[in-house]
Amino acid sequence: MNNKNSAVTQPKPPINWVPSIMFLISTLGVLVAVPWYGFTHGYSSQAWIAFIVLNFFCGIAITAGYHRLWSHNAYQAHPIARMWFALWGACAAQNSILTWASGHRVHHRHVDDVDKDPYSAKRGLWFSHMGWMLRKYPSGDVNFQNVKNLQSDAIVMWQHKYYIPIALCMMIGVPVLLGVLSGDFWGMILLAGFLRLFVSHHVTFFINSIAHKWGKQPYTDENTARDNSFFALLTHGEGYHNYHHIFQTDYRNGIRWWHWDPTKWLIHAMSWIGLTSNLKTVSNFKIQRAKNHMQFKRANEELAKVGCTENLAAHMHHNVEQWKLLLEKEYTDFKDTMAQWSELQTEKMQSTKKNLLGKWDKAVIRTRYKELEYSLKMQHKRLKLMNAQFAFA
Repeated sequence: MNNKNSAVTQPKPPINWVPSIMFLISTLGVLVAVPWYGFTHGYSSQAWIAFIVLNFFCGIAITAGYHRLWSHNAYQAHPIARMWFALWGACAAQNSILTWASGHRVHHRHVDDVDKDPYSAKRGLWFSHMGWMLRKYPSGDVNFQNVKNLQSDAIVMWQHKYYIPIALCMMIGVPVLLGVLSGDFWGMILLAGFLRLFVSHHVTFFINSIAHKWGKQPYTDENTARDNSFFALLTHGEGYHNYHHIFQTDYRNGIRWWHWDPTKWLIHAMSWIGLTSNLKTVSNFKIQRAKNHMQFKRANEELAKVGCTENLAAHMHHNVEQWKLLLEKEYTDFKDTMAQWSELQTEKMQSTKKNLLGKWDKAVIRTRYKELEYSLKMQHKRLKLMNAQFAFA
């Protein structure tokens, strides 16, 4: 069945032993060995620093590399940056770039479909967090047909071919080397090895589970993805997940300057020295259009609730009718703004093809875009106020 809410009971698939054993070992190490060694021997400051730095390297390799670069082609990166992401991504032990990106693209294409989304949130918090990896579910079958563009990337294919030795060298070799150099061998193994791996895993898993469970939906409610500022702090900026699911090719997740998104800041900073380029962003107009669309949807829902209330007072009934007329007028204005934007897009495209856009014409078009964007922003404020009034009605 292809229904998103399919609930067909099927026999449990066989256990996926490799990740199951890895998660068991890392979890026991963190719950037993890490605290025991800390109480009996203590950890050096070098071990704690290594844990923080390596955890950051691995996390950024997943968010900036595996996710925004390779899964979504949100920007381009120099081979030096790609190699760095490939090595530390392997250290994060979340599979090869090719496998990770393939599964993630399936997730976006079939989000919330319980039969096709590899980590569908509709199958429960545990399943979307890590349960999907513990058994060989059909939805987790890998098909590299959706990552053909990555198969021409020599670094991606090198990492995929030699993933296991690369991952072992990074996961074990780096902590061992740091342990020998620092003199705190077991401290490095436990903090920079076990604890770092455990944290790195679950921070990524939060994006698949919690970011589809708790938070706001300012841009779309067509899927379960949420914006959650708190989890953005834990996931290197990946917590603005509702935005990401509607505008997945944007290299940013947090689009405001105050949004905590160190992945975005790093990608942008790397562009200053030529390590990244062609950073893709979504226009403010399209972002505002999505927000207004959601406000209209919520206004209609709230208005329907108020109108259906039993024993509605006569003056309230009058207010509801007025609100309906006001909402209809706002929606007419919204459609008019969309029509103007569409005409402007067509005009710009035709003029560009004919090489007719001079500096003055470009300035005029930019001004018209700004005017339309401002119109949507003002409408968004009015709609928010209207929704607030509905809530108190």
